[in-house]
Amino acid sequence: MLYKADFDVIVIGAGFAGIYALQRLRSLGLKVRVLDAAAGVGGTWYWNRYPGARCDVESLEYAYSFNEQLTQQWNWTERYATQPEILRYIEHVVDRFDLASDIQLNTRVESLRYEDSVWLIQAEGFECKARYVVMASGCLSVPNRPSLPGLEHFAGACVHTGKWPREDVDLNGKRVAVIGTGSSGVQLISEIAPRVEHLTVFQRTPHWVVPSGNRPLTAAEQDKYRGEARRIRKAMQQSFLGMRFSNQPGTAIEASEDERQRRYQAAWETGGSCYLGCFEDLLVNMDSNATARAFIAKKIQSIVHDPRIAEKLTPSPDSYALGAKRLVQDDRYYAAYNRDNVELIDTRANPIEQITASTIRTAGSHHPVDVIVLATGFDAVTGALLKIDIVGRDGQALREKWSDGPHTFLGVGMAGFPNLFMITGPGSPSVLSNMVLSIEQHVDWISELIGYADAHGNAVVEPTKKSELEWGKRVRTVAEQTLFLTADSWYVGANIPGKAQVIMPYLGGVGSYRDECEQIAASGYSGFSLG
Repeated sequence: MLYKADFDVIVIGAGFAGIYALQRLRSLGLKVRVLDAAAGVGGTWYWNRYPGARCDVESLEYAYSFNEQLTQQWNWTERYATQPEILRYIEHVVDRFDLASDIQLNTRVESLRYEDSVWLIQAEGFECKARYVVMASGCLSVPNRPSLPGLEHFAGACVHTGKWPREDVDLNGKRVAVIGTGSSGVQLISEIAPRVEHLTVFQRTPHWVVPSGNRPLTAAEQDKYRGEARRIRKAMQQSFLGMRFSNQPGTAIEASEDERQRRYQAAWETGGSCYLGCFEDLLVNMDSNATARAFIAKKIQSIVHDPRIAEKLTPSPDSYALGAKRLVQDDRYYAAYNRDNVELIDTRANPIEQITASTIRTAGSHHPVDVIVLATGFDAVTGALLKIDIVGRDGQALREKWSDGPHTFLGVGMAGFPNLFMITGPGSPSVLSNMVLSIEQHVDWISELIGYADAHGNAVVEPTKKSELEWGKRVRTVAEQTLFLTADSWYVGANIPGKAQVIMPYLGGVGSYRDECEQIAASGYSGFSLG
């Protein structure tokens, strides 16, 4: 077979991870090519263009730190940046560091095969081989499109939040149905409620939603952050979620009612994920967690005028722990249900029975709609990896290896798949962290491992089966000590029919994970076979 080019490293994905991987690996003198199916860079921030899309990590923290001048010179406009602003930032980084020449867009990778100590990469209209492959394909990049009866007969526009058209969708004055009330659905609903004729929200499971506290960023705030950026970044690297806030001392169950209310109210007014840090035991003690849920439940009741709607929007007290599903942040969501043009349908009580050319029929009613928006999330963490036909040593397919759930060492590599690395893969803090900070840590660590192997004349880098098994046990054991397993969440793959339900992120925290990785590197990469 003829190949158009040979590379040291092929990177799959041109989002935050792929772009930094290119910059870092190229600095080692390696020949690198980034492949991406999209028509532009940005990864998830290229595809998720739906109205209201914004990050739920603060802008100043959700940014690269590898270049001091970039940190000092880029100005963010809001505490939580919108999709267009984040995409502009990524495009700026590509231009600033002259990376475009090594990024190949409109190239969907179809298969990877390990043969004769190299990886053979097959893409649409492109073939090549490389010594190493780095998967920067993203944790939230494969939209979950549910099977809904009759959807194929719908005559209006039907779009998924995770693959929003570049030309946008006209929603003004339209009758819109939004199916799903996770993070994307919540953001979209808040944004479009004032400008559509009628909005029908189809909710299966209510989520806990806390304020983001979004607001414009002042020049003084940004200057203050820049002056302390290095110190702040180091603190974030040793925190649990990779963000500036940390757990406040004490347990909620032992605190007085006044102290609990004081902390919860302060976090509510501040906004953001800091709500999970009001007490140090909120993610490990169900009784303590219940006090945090009760506080939000009262807030929902105070914001939503109709008690029946407020009840539908409130998870039942015994359903799942706060934080076990992604904590959703938005400042206008609950108030949207006070509008006369917004209707909430509980699909557990009234499931969708049929979609026609112009209506959605449930067990109790018919709903005429012009546009259907699927805010149904993603095949998270493993979806993008399994979408590609990856075959490792001795013909082993990744789909076979992961048939009962993902098996990795550190979420970076896998036994049987030499010289194949994952950025923020399953078994790492991944989606339960500040992704940009975790991306930088993984890219740096993988780059140093490749440099170490090349310097020592090692052509093959592969985790041992023993280290993979031990790490898998570690991930499960840590998860069992938390409340994350109380929910059927996408963290465990419960949103995808037929997907093995196992916890995918490592829940030991960003700081402890980073320390573990550094110890492994210092020991000459114990847990890996280098040959």
